[in-house]
Amino acid sequence: MRLTVLGCSGSVNGPGAACSGYLVQADGYPPVLIDCGHGVFGELLRYANPNEVAVLLSHMHADHCMDLPAMLVWRRWSPERATERSLLFGPDGVEVRIGAGSSEYPGHVDDITDTYEVHEWQDRVAVEVHGLHIEPFKVNHPPSTYGLRITSPDGAVLAYSGDTGVCDELVEVARDADLFLCEASWTHDPENRPEGIHLSGVEAGQAAARASARSLALTHVVPWTDSDAILDEASGEYAGPLQLVHQGQVIEVRPPL
Repeated sequence: MRLTVLGCSGSVNGPGAACSGYLVQADGYPPVLIDCGHGVFGELLRYANPNEVAVLLSHMHADHCMDLPAMLVWRRWSPERATERSLLFGPDGVEVRIGAGSSEYPGHVDDITDTYEVHEWQDRVAVEVHGLHIEPFKVNHPPSTYGLRITSPDGAVLAYSGDTGVCDELVEVARDADLFLCEASWTHDPENRPEGIHLSGVEAGQAAARASARSLALTHVVPWTDSDAILDEASGEYAGPLQLVHQGQVIEVRPPL
């Protein structure tokens, strides 16, 4: 399967830097969008027809979901508006959260079911979406966040941390994954980070090592954090192939030979 990084800025976007959004596609199948933070929809238009994209949301923080109302406008009002509903998966309350963000009236919730068939994650209950086998694991991030273990038809495994603090479930998500796409929002210095909400470079590296992931790709670095320092921290804990992802990057995720 192919992973395209539409955005990878943590917590807030910046000039030319979209928040979390990743396009995943198995050969011969329509694409799947994982998260849709600020700036992601515009980047999606470079690579895919929004009317053909299924959406998986790890959680409902704005930097992971609040560009989805833009996709609703496209699907409803563009010259090539959607004629069929697409799949949308997310945590409890996803329909209300996106509907509230889409509504033009205070206190009103837009009915998004005209364009999306909405489903809520159930912990460790797998679903099949556009050729991909997706298993959600509830991880350590408020209020309700899921890491995703994604297996392609040829057996390649992409693990996505979502946002999380340290937890055993994160290791389960990433166990023996061919690519572990893992957040590392800041350095390990306790003066620079609140405890338990996100991972440091040290903690991301430790999780990848515990999981025996075949490769580690760091993402969700917040703009005020030193990304090189995070990479150095992770390299001290994880000995496998390691990189920081960047917007527009395309990664082929393949099973071992």
